[in-house]
Amino acid sequence: MRFKGLDLNLLVAFNVLMETRSVSRAAEKLHLSQPAMSAALGRLREYFGDDLLVLTGKRMLPTAYAETLVPMVQETLRQVDALITTSTVFDPATSQRTFRLIASDYITAAVIAPLSRRLSLEAPGIQLESVLPSDGSADLIAQGAFDLLITPEDFINPGQPAELLFEERHVIVGWDRNSVFAGDVTEAVFMAAGQVGVQMGNQRTSAFADRTMEQMGRFRRMEVTASSFTVVPWLVIETNRLAVMHERLARRMATMFPLAIAPIPFDFPIMREMLQFNRTRSNDEGLKWLRNQLRQESALPEINNHSDTFQSKQ
Repeated sequence: MRFKGLDLNLLVAFNVLMETRSVSRAAEKLHLSQPAMSAALGRLREYFGDDLLVLTGKRMLPTAYAETLVPMVQETLRQVDALITTSTVFDPATSQRTFRLIASDYITAAVIAPLSRRLSLEAPGIQLESVLPSDGSADLIAQGAFDLLITPEDFINPGQPAELLFEERHVIVGWDRNSVFAGDVTEAVFMAAGQVGVQMGNQRTSAFADRTMEQMGRFRRMEVTASSFTVVPWLVIETNRLAVMHERLARRMATMFPLAIAPIPFDFPIMREMLQFNRTRSNDEGLKWLRNQLRQESALPEINNHSDTFQSKQ
């Protein structure tokens, strides 16, 4: 399809070329041959009257003019995507849609994994693609590259809509044969124990619980620092170490590992886990459905029923 002489498919090619800065990688990403991708670049150069990508040493770099086109092309593609995906009718039972999510391994284990099992029966054509958060996650949502970002409130982009998914308490976990769980885990006992912490990403960002502990002036004796939440059980079982973990994840993990769970013996802030999406998708019926499914999954009675929260320490 042409608009004012431009094949609109070339906008997709331009976006991927700017992203990869490589004809071969762009061809691979778009499932095209390298000659076809080179031809697309040639047509783009001819239409815009600019080289767009130039070889500098062994790298291809965008021209100054190409850099000015990038945000406009990305916004155009976001608007087209919103136009295509926005519909008054969305049938999850027959839809073949793929949703792209950014979520930690904690959210994946505690919410997305059980949701995916349910959807395999209720919405078998739906695909969920999940990647771990990075320093640029909020920017990816702003660019429309992903459908949803699930993250603590501190990490959302204030320029895009966000809504509360759930509030999360934190608990203490350890090996169920650890003697400290024979009675109440007091503050003195907790602070005296060796601990497991979590730091994520290239910037080694401390998890909400670890960062909050430090802000409260409670500096623990860290014996191990993990790079993800789901490896923590491996680092506490058969040891006397303790860890602070999200309650939902702790309860999921306690069904698979010999873990004991106890309440934190002092006031500890509630974490607000948010859903963020691009404003152009606010009326996307499919995305509304998925957000509702995530809320339902995160509010299951067996997760939020506090009457049996700490039975596993008995």
